[in-house]
Amino acid sequence: MTEPNELTAVETVAAVAQGKLTAEAVVRSCLARTDAREHEVKAWVTLDRDGAIRQAQELDKGPSRGPLHGVTIGVKDIIETRDLPTTSGSPIYAGWMSMRDAAVVSMCRQAGAVILGKTVTTEYASRHPGPTRNPHNLAHTPGGSSSGSAAGVADRMVHASFGTQTGGSIVRAASYCGIVGYKPSYNAVPTAGVKPLAPSLDTVGPMTRSVADAALVYSVVAADPEAAKVTAAKPRRIGLCRSPAWPEAEAGLDKAFEEARKRLEAAGYSVTDRELPASMQDILAVHTTVIEWEGYIALAAERIGAPDKLSATMRETQANGAKHGAAAHQAALGRAGRMRLELDALFDEVDVIVTPAAPGEAPEGLGSTGKAVFNSPWTLMHVPCICLPGMRGPKGLPISMQAVGKRGDDRRLLAHAMALEPVLR
Repeated sequence: MTEPNELTAVETVAAVAQGKLTAEAVVRSCLARTDAREHEVKAWVTLDRDGAIRQAQELDKGPSRGPLHGVTIGVKDIIETRDLPTTSGSPIYAGWMSMRDAAVVSMCRQAGAVILGKTVTTEYASRHPGPTRNPHNLAHTPGGSSSGSAAGVADRMVHASFGTQTGGSIVRAASYCGIVGYKPSYNAVPTAGVKPLAPSLDTVGPMTRSVADAALVYSVVAADPEAAKVTAAKPRRIGLCRSPAWPEAEAGLDKAFEEARKRLEAAGYSVTDRELPASMQDILAVHTTVIEWEGYIALAAERIGAPDKLSATMRETQANGAKHGAAAHQAALGRAGRMRLELDALFDEVDVIVTPAAPGEAPEGLGSTGKAVFNSPWTLMHVPCICLPGMRGPKGLPISMQAVGKRGDDRRLLAHAMALEPVLR
Protein backbone atom coordinates (compact mmCIF):
# COMPACT_ATOMS: atom_id res chain seq x y z
CA MET A 1 0.00 0.00 0.00
CA THR A 2 1.31 3.44 -0.92
CA GLU A 3 1.95 5.62 2.10
CA PRO A 4 0.36 9.10 2.00
CA ASN A 5 3.75 10.81 1.95
CA GLU A 6 4.54 8.96 -1.31
CA LEU A 7 1.54 10.45 -3.12
CA THR A 8 1.82 13.48 -5.35
CA ALA A 9 0.03 16.66 -4.37
CA VAL A 10 -2.64 16.08 -7.01
CA GLU A 11 -3.21 12.53 -5.75
CA THR A 12 -3.37 13.75 -2.16
CA VAL A 13 -6.03 16.36 -2.88
CA ALA A 14 -8.15 13.72 -4.63
CA ALA A 15 -7.73 11.13 -1.85
CA VAL A 16 -8.72 13.60 0.87
CA ALA A 17 -11.66 14.90 -1.15
CA GLN A 18 -12.92 11.33 -1.70
CA GLY A 19 -12.64 10.48 1.99
CA LYS A 20 -9.93 7.88 1.41
CA LEU A 21 -7.51 9.85 3.59
CA THR A 22 -7.73 12.54 6.22
CA ALA A 23 -5.45 15.54 6.20
CA GLU A 24 -4.19 14.43 9.60
CA ALA A 25 -3.22 11.00 8.26
CA VAL A 26 -1.32 12.70 5.45
CA VAL A 27 0.58 14.96 7.83
CA ARG A 28 1.43 12.13 10.21
CA SER A 29 2.78 10.08 7.30
CA CYS A 30 5.03 12.97 6.22
CA LEU A 31 6.23 13.43 9.78
CA ALA A 32 7.00 9.72 10.10
CA ARG A 33 9.12 9.84 6.96
CA THR A 34 10.87 12.92 8.27
CA ASP A 35 11.57 11.20 11.60
CA ALA A 36 13.17 8.32 9.73
CA ARG A 37 15.39 10.42 7.49
CA GLU A 38 15.93 13.94 8.80
CA HIS A 39 18.93 13.02 10.94
CA GLU A 40 20.75 12.16 7.71
CA VAL A 41 19.27 14.53 5.13
CA LYS A 42 18.93 17.64 7.34
CA ALA A 43 16.34 19.36 5.18
CA TRP A 44 14.61 21.36 7.92
CA VAL A 45 15.50 24.37 10.02
CA THR A 46 12.20 24.18 11.91
CA LEU A 47 9.68 21.36 11.74
CA ASP A 48 6.30 22.47 13.06
CA ARG A 49 5.11 19.06 14.20
CA ASP A 50 2.33 20.10 16.57
CA GLY A 51 1.26 23.05 14.46
CA ALA A 52 1.00 20.93 11.31
CA ILE A 53 -1.17 18.35 13.08
CA ARG A 54 -3.44 21.11 14.40
CA GLN A 55 -3.72 22.60 10.91
CA ALA A 56 -4.69 19.20 9.53
CA GLN A 57 -7.25 18.56 12.26
CA GLU A 58 -8.91 21.89 11.49
CA LEU A 59 -9.04 20.98 7.81
CA ASP A 60 -10.71 17.68 8.64
CA LYS A 61 -13.53 19.44 10.50
CA GLY A 62 -15.05 21.11 7.48
CA PRO A 63 -15.47 21.21 3.73
CA SER A 64 -12.61 21.68 1.31
CA ARG A 65 -10.74 24.92 1.79
CA GLY A 66 -9.48 24.98 -1.78
CA PRO A 67 -7.27 23.36 -4.41
CA LEU A 68 -4.44 22.45 -1.99
CA HIS A 69 -6.63 20.95 0.73
CA GLY A 70 -4.46 18.44 2.64
CA VAL A 71 -1.22 19.07 0.73
CA THR A 72 1.91 19.51 2.86
CA ILE A 73 4.30 22.31 1.97
CA GLY A 74 7.79 23.29 3.12
CA VAL A 75 8.75 26.95 3.12
CA LYS A 76 12.29 28.11 2.32
CA ASP A 77 13.71 29.93 5.28
CA ILE A 78 13.98 33.32 3.58
CA ILE A 79 10.17 33.36 3.20
CA GLU A 80 8.29 34.85 6.15
CA THR A 81 5.86 32.89 8.31
CA ARG A 82 3.90 34.42 11.16
CA ASP A 83 4.17 31.36 13.41
CA LEU A 84 7.72 30.12 12.72
CA PRO A 85 11.10 31.90 12.77
CA THR A 86 12.61 33.11 9.50
CA THR A 87 16.40 33.02 9.83
CA SER A 88 17.59 33.49 6.21
CA GLY A 89 20.37 31.00 6.93
CA SER A 90 22.19 33.57 9.08
CA PRO A 91 23.03 33.91 12.78
CA ILE A 92 21.93 37.55 12.51
CA TYR A 93 18.32 36.39 12.27
CA ALA A 94 18.39 33.43 14.67
CA GLY A 95 14.91 33.17 16.17
CA TRP A 96 13.57 36.21 14.28
CA MET A 97 9.77 36.22 14.01
CA SER A 98 7.79 38.10 11.41
CA MET A 99 4.36 39.48 12.23
CA ARG A 100 3.02 38.25 8.89
CA ASP A 101 3.06 35.45 6.36
CA ALA A 102 4.65 36.06 2.99
CA ALA A 103 2.06 36.41 0.25
CA VAL A 104 2.68 32.89 -1.11
CA VAL A 105 2.28 31.36 2.36
CA SER A 106 -0.99 33.21 2.96
CA MET A 107 -2.35 32.09 -0.38
CA CYS A 108 -1.44 28.46 0.28
CA ARG A 109 -2.98 28.45 3.74
CA GLN A 110 -6.19 29.90 2.29
CA ALA A 111 -6.17 27.13 -0.34
CA GLY A 112 -6.01 24.40 2.33
CA ALA A 113 -2.29 23.59 2.41
CA VAL A 114 -0.56 22.50 5.61
CA ILE A 115 2.74 24.29 6.32
CA LEU A 116 5.03 21.58 7.63
CA GLY A 117 7.96 23.82 8.51
CA LYS A 118 10.88 25.92 7.27
CA THR A 119 13.49 24.37 4.98
CA VAL A 120 17.22 25.02 4.96
CA THR A 121 18.52 27.80 2.73
CA THR A 122 22.03 28.92 2.00
CA GLU A 123 22.94 32.20 3.70
CA TYR A 124 20.57 34.85 2.29
CA ALA A 125 19.91 32.52 -0.68
CA SER A 126 23.46 33.13 -1.88
CA ARG A 127 26.45 30.76 -1.98
CA HIS A 128 27.37 29.81 1.61
CA PRO A 129 25.79 26.35 2.16
CA GLY A 130 23.77 24.94 5.02
CA PRO A 131 23.92 21.37 6.40
CA THR A 132 21.49 19.70 3.95
CA ARG A 133 22.65 16.60 2.09
CA ASN A 134 21.51 15.01 -1.14
CA PRO A 135 19.01 12.16 -0.46
CA HIS A 136 20.43 10.16 -3.39
CA ASN A 137 23.93 10.19 -1.89
CA LEU A 138 24.55 11.88 1.44
CA ALA A 139 28.14 12.70 0.50
CA HIS A 140 26.90 15.08 -2.21
CA THR A 141 25.31 18.52 -2.16
CA PRO A 142 21.57 18.88 -2.80
CA GLY A 143 22.31 22.12 -4.60
CA GLY A 144 21.27 25.55 -3.49
CA SER A 145 20.14 27.91 -2.47
CA SER A 146 16.85 26.04 -2.06
CA SER A 147 18.70 23.12 -0.49
CA GLY A 148 16.22 21.85 2.09
CA SER A 149 13.23 22.45 -0.17
CA ALA A 150 14.72 20.23 -2.89
CA ALA A 151 15.91 17.51 -0.52
CA GLY A 152 12.67 17.37 1.47
CA VAL A 153 10.55 16.87 -1.64
CA ALA A 154 12.99 14.37 -3.16
CA ASP A 155 13.05 12.29 0.04
CA ARG A 156 9.23 12.20 0.28
CA MET A 157 9.12 14.20 3.51
CA VAL A 158 6.77 16.78 2.02
CA HIS A 159 4.62 16.98 -1.12
CA ALA A 160 5.82 20.38 -2.29
CA SER A 161 8.04 23.22 -1.17
CA PHE A 162 8.91 26.76 -2.08
CA GLY A 163 12.25 27.72 -3.52
CA THR A 164 13.50 31.02 -4.83
CA GLN A 165 15.73 31.64 -7.83
CA THR A 166 18.00 34.60 -8.47
CA GLY A 167 20.66 32.59 -10.32
CA GLY A 168 19.80 28.88 -10.39
CA SER A 169 18.45 28.09 -6.96
CA ILE A 170 15.24 26.30 -7.95
CA VAL A 171 16.16 24.52 -11.16
CA ARG A 172 19.71 23.46 -10.27
CA ALA A 173 18.75 22.11 -6.83
CA ALA A 174 15.82 20.28 -8.41
CA SER A 175 18.17 18.76 -10.99
CA TYR A 176 20.65 17.54 -8.39
CA CYS A 177 17.85 15.99 -6.34
CA GLY A 178 15.93 14.54 -9.31
CA ILE A 179 12.65 16.43 -8.88
CA VAL A 180 10.61 19.02 -10.74
CA GLY A 181 11.46 22.63 -9.97
CA TYR A 182 9.50 25.46 -11.56
CA LYS A 183 10.84 29.01 -11.87
CA PRO A 184 7.90 31.07 -13.15
CA SER A 185 8.17 34.18 -15.29
CA TYR A 186 9.58 37.11 -13.34
CA ASN A 187 6.86 38.82 -11.27
CA ALA A 188 4.25 36.14 -12.00
CA VAL A 189 4.36 35.14 -8.32
CA PRO A 190 4.47 37.78 -5.54
CA THR A 191 7.71 38.17 -3.58
CA ALA A 192 6.16 40.18 -0.73
CA GLY A 193 7.57 38.80 2.51
CA VAL A 194 10.62 37.21 0.85
CA LYS A 195 14.11 38.37 1.85
CA PRO A 196 15.46 40.13 -1.27
CA LEU A 197 18.81 39.31 -2.82
CA ALA A 198 18.52 40.89 -6.28
CA PRO A 199 15.03 42.36 -6.67
CA SER A 200 15.19 42.61 -10.47
CA LEU A 201 15.75 38.82 -10.63
CA ASP A 202 14.28 37.23 -7.47
CA THR A 203 11.54 34.72 -8.30
CA VAL A 204 9.52 32.36 -6.07
CA GLY A 205 8.46 28.97 -7.41
CA PRO A 206 7.32 25.48 -6.39
CA MET A 207 9.47 22.36 -6.09
CA THR A 208 7.44 19.18 -6.55
CA ARG A 209 7.55 15.60 -7.79
CA SER A 210 5.54 16.16 -10.97
CA VAL A 211 4.76 18.90 -13.45
CA ALA A 212 1.05 18.61 -12.60
CA ASP A 213 1.89 19.33 -8.96
CA ALA A 214 3.97 22.35 -9.98
CA ALA A 215 1.06 23.67 -12.06
CA LEU A 216 -1.32 23.15 -9.15
CA VAL A 217 0.80 25.09 -6.65
CA TYR A 218 1.63 27.75 -9.22
CA SER A 219 -2.08 28.25 -9.96
CA VAL A 220 -2.62 29.19 -6.31
CA VAL A 221 0.35 31.49 -5.73
CA ALA A 222 0.04 33.20 -9.12
CA ALA A 223 -3.71 33.65 -8.53
CA ASP A 224 -4.23 31.95 -11.89
CA PRO A 225 -6.81 29.15 -11.44
CA GLU A 226 -6.69 28.33 -15.15
CA ALA A 227 -3.10 27.09 -14.73
CA ALA A 228 -4.41 24.17 -12.66
CA LYS A 229 -6.51 23.08 -15.64
CA VAL A 230 -3.55 22.85 -18.02
CA THR A 231 -3.19 19.53 -19.82
CA ALA A 232 -0.31 18.11 -21.82
CA ALA A 233 0.22 19.79 -25.19
CA LYS A 234 3.00 18.64 -27.48
CA PRO A 235 5.27 21.43 -28.69
CA ARG A 236 5.60 21.40 -32.47
CA ARG A 237 9.15 22.79 -32.54
CA ILE A 238 11.80 22.09 -29.90
CA GLY A 239 15.08 23.97 -29.87
CA LEU A 240 17.96 22.13 -28.19
CA CYS A 241 20.30 24.72 -26.73
CA ARG A 242 23.69 24.05 -25.17
CA SER A 243 23.86 27.77 -24.23
CA PRO A 244 26.97 29.90 -23.58
CA ALA A 245 27.58 27.84 -20.42
CA TRP A 246 28.50 24.67 -22.34
CA PRO A 247 32.26 24.99 -21.56
CA GLU A 248 31.26 24.34 -17.93
CA ALA A 249 29.67 20.96 -18.80
CA GLU A 250 30.83 18.17 -16.49
CA ALA A 251 31.19 14.42 -16.92
CA GLY A 252 28.06 12.82 -18.24
CA LEU A 253 26.27 15.94 -19.40
CA ASP A 254 27.08 15.54 -23.09
CA LYS A 255 25.80 11.95 -23.02
CA ALA A 256 22.64 13.00 -21.17
CA PHE A 257 22.05 15.85 -23.62
CA GLU A 258 22.29 13.49 -26.58
CA GLU A 259 20.08 10.98 -24.79
CA ALA A 260 17.45 13.69 -24.39
CA ARG A 261 17.69 14.36 -28.13
CA LYS A 262 17.21 10.65 -28.92
CA ARG A 263 14.22 10.31 -26.63
CA LEU A 264 12.53 13.38 -28.08
CA GLU A 265 13.13 12.32 -31.68
CA ALA A 266 11.97 8.77 -30.92
CA ALA A 267 8.74 10.25 -29.54
CA GLY A 268 8.18 12.04 -32.84
CA TYR A 269 9.18 15.58 -31.93
CA SER A 270 10.75 18.01 -34.37
CA VAL A 271 14.11 18.86 -32.78
CA THR A 272 16.68 21.35 -34.04
CA ASP A 273 19.84 22.77 -32.51
CA ARG A 274 19.49 26.40 -31.46
CA GLU A 275 21.89 28.77 -29.79
CA LEU A 276 21.39 32.19 -28.30
CA PRO A 277 22.22 34.99 -30.71
CA ALA A 278 25.91 35.89 -30.90
CA SER A 279 25.06 39.30 -29.48
CA MET A 280 24.07 37.56 -26.20
CA GLN A 281 27.38 35.81 -25.57
CA ASP A 282 28.11 38.10 -22.59
CA ILE A 283 24.86 37.12 -20.88
CA LEU A 284 26.60 35.43 -17.94
CA ALA A 285 28.70 38.52 -17.24
CA VAL A 286 25.62 40.74 -17.39
CA HIS A 287 23.86 38.51 -14.88
CA THR A 288 26.89 38.65 -12.58
CA THR A 289 26.87 42.44 -12.58
CA VAL A 290 23.16 42.59 -11.76
CA ILE A 291 23.11 39.98 -9.01
CA GLU A 292 26.31 41.13 -7.30
CA TRP A 293 25.45 44.85 -7.27
CA GLU A 294 21.85 44.31 -6.18
CA GLY A 295 23.01 41.88 -3.50
CA TYR A 296 25.46 44.49 -2.27
CA ILE A 297 22.63 47.00 -1.92
CA ALA A 298 19.97 44.59 -0.60
CA LEU A 299 22.19 43.34 2.23
CA ALA A 300 23.49 46.76 3.24
CA ALA A 301 22.01 46.51 6.76
CA GLU A 302 23.71 43.20 7.41
CA ARG A 303 26.97 44.25 5.76
CA ILE A 304 27.17 47.49 7.73
CA GLY A 305 25.50 46.47 10.98
CA ALA A 306 26.90 43.00 11.61
CA PRO A 307 29.80 42.23 9.25
CA ASP A 308 31.33 39.81 11.76
CA LYS A 309 28.26 37.60 11.46
CA LEU A 310 28.53 37.24 7.70
CA SER A 311 30.31 34.18 6.32
CA ALA A 312 33.64 34.59 4.57
CA THR A 313 31.87 33.63 1.35
CA MET A 314 29.31 36.40 1.80
CA ARG A 315 31.96 38.98 2.64
CA GLU A 316 33.72 38.05 -0.59
CA THR A 317 30.46 38.35 -2.54
CA GLN A 318 29.81 41.76 -1.00
CA ALA A 319 33.31 42.92 -1.92
CA ASN A 320 32.75 41.79 -5.51
CA GLY A 321 29.44 43.65 -5.62
CA ALA A 322 31.04 46.88 -4.48
CA LYS A 323 33.33 46.85 -7.52
CA HIS A 324 30.49 47.26 -10.03
CA GLY A 325 28.89 50.55 -9.11
CA ALA A 326 25.49 52.03 -9.90
CA ALA A 327 26.37 53.08 -13.46
CA ALA A 328 27.55 49.60 -14.43
CA HIS A 329 24.39 48.17 -12.90
CA GLN A 330 22.16 50.48 -14.92
CA ALA A 331 24.06 49.61 -18.07
CA ALA A 332 23.62 45.89 -17.31
CA LEU A 333 19.88 46.34 -16.81
CA GLY A 334 19.63 48.08 -20.16
CA ARG A 335 21.64 45.33 -21.79
CA ALA A 336 19.40 42.68 -20.24
CA GLY A 337 16.29 44.44 -21.53
CA ARG A 338 17.60 44.40 -25.10
CA MET A 339 18.54 40.72 -24.78
CA ARG A 340 14.99 39.88 -23.68
CA LEU A 341 13.64 41.34 -26.90
CA GLU A 342 16.09 39.20 -28.89
CA LEU A 343 15.01 36.09 -27.01
CA ASP A 344 11.34 36.91 -27.63
CA ALA A 345 12.13 36.77 -31.35
CA LEU A 346 13.71 33.32 -30.98
CA PHE A 347 10.38 32.02 -29.69
CA ASP A 348 8.86 32.91 -33.05
CA GLU A 349 10.95 30.00 -34.39
CA VAL A 350 10.57 27.43 -31.58
CA ASP A 351 7.81 26.60 -29.09
CA VAL A 352 10.11 25.55 -26.28
CA ILE A 353 13.83 25.42 -25.59
CA VAL A 354 15.35 22.33 -23.98
CA THR A 355 18.70 22.93 -22.32
CA PRO A 356 20.70 21.43 -19.42
CA ALA A 357 19.38 22.13 -15.92
CA ALA A 358 22.85 21.97 -14.31
CA PRO A 359 26.47 21.30 -15.32
CA GLY A 360 26.07 17.62 -14.43
CA GLU A 361 25.52 15.51 -11.34
CA ALA A 362 25.52 16.99 -7.84
CA PRO A 363 29.13 17.68 -6.81
CA GLU A 364 30.64 15.62 -4.04
CA GLY A 365 31.05 17.38 -0.71
CA LEU A 366 28.97 19.99 1.09
CA GLY A 367 31.29 22.98 0.74
CA SER A 368 29.65 24.19 -2.47
CA THR A 369 26.15 23.95 -3.91
CA GLY A 370 27.35 23.85 -7.52
CA LYS A 371 27.37 26.36 -10.36
CA ALA A 372 24.35 28.26 -11.67
CA VAL A 373 25.78 28.91 -15.15
CA PHE A 374 23.12 26.84 -16.93
CA ASN A 375 20.36 28.75 -15.13
CA SER A 376 21.53 32.35 -14.77
CA PRO A 377 20.98 33.32 -18.43
CA TRP A 378 17.33 32.28 -18.31
CA THR A 379 16.79 33.92 -14.92
CA LEU A 380 18.16 37.17 -16.34
CA MET A 381 15.78 36.83 -19.29
CA HIS A 382 12.76 36.63 -16.94
CA VAL A 383 11.46 33.53 -18.76
CA PRO A 384 9.71 30.55 -17.15
CA CYS A 385 11.91 27.46 -16.69
CA ILE A 386 11.12 23.99 -15.38
CA CYS A 387 13.44 21.14 -14.41
CA LEU A 388 12.51 17.81 -16.00
CA PRO A 389 14.40 14.93 -14.37
CA GLY A 390 14.93 11.51 -15.80
CA MET A 391 18.56 10.66 -16.54
CA ARG A 392 21.57 9.54 -14.55
CA GLY A 393 25.22 10.46 -14.66
CA PRO A 394 28.35 8.32 -14.31
CA LYS A 395 27.99 8.20 -10.50
CA GLY A 396 24.34 7.21 -10.71
CA LEU A 397 23.06 10.60 -9.58
CA PRO A 398 20.32 12.57 -11.36
CA ILE A 399 21.00 14.68 -14.43
CA SER A 400 18.10 16.74 -15.73
CA MET A 401 17.09 18.94 -18.61
CA GLN A 402 15.11 22.14 -18.26
CA ALA A 403 12.37 23.37 -20.55
CA VAL A 404 12.33 27.12 -21.15
CA GLY A 405 9.33 29.05 -22.42
CA LYS A 406 8.56 32.55 -23.60
CA ARG A 407 8.35 35.11 -20.79
CA GLY A 408 4.84 35.59 -19.53
CA ASP A 409 3.60 32.42 -21.22
CA ASP A 410 3.67 30.18 -18.16
CA ARG A 411 0.58 28.11 -18.92
CA ARG A 412 1.95 27.15 -22.33
CA LEU A 413 5.29 26.07 -20.87
CA LEU A 414 3.55 23.98 -18.21
CA ALA A 415 1.45 22.30 -20.92
CA HIS A 416 4.56 21.55 -22.98
CA ALA A 417 6.39 20.30 -19.89
CA MET A 418 3.56 17.88 -19.12
CA ALA A 419 4.02 16.39 -22.59
CA LEU A 420 7.81 16.26 -22.32
CA GLU A 421 7.93 14.89 -18.77
CA PRO A 422 7.21 11.21 -19.55
CA VAL A 423 9.53 11.30 -22.58
CA LEU A 424 12.52 12.63 -20.66
CA ARG A 425 11.85 10.42 -17.64
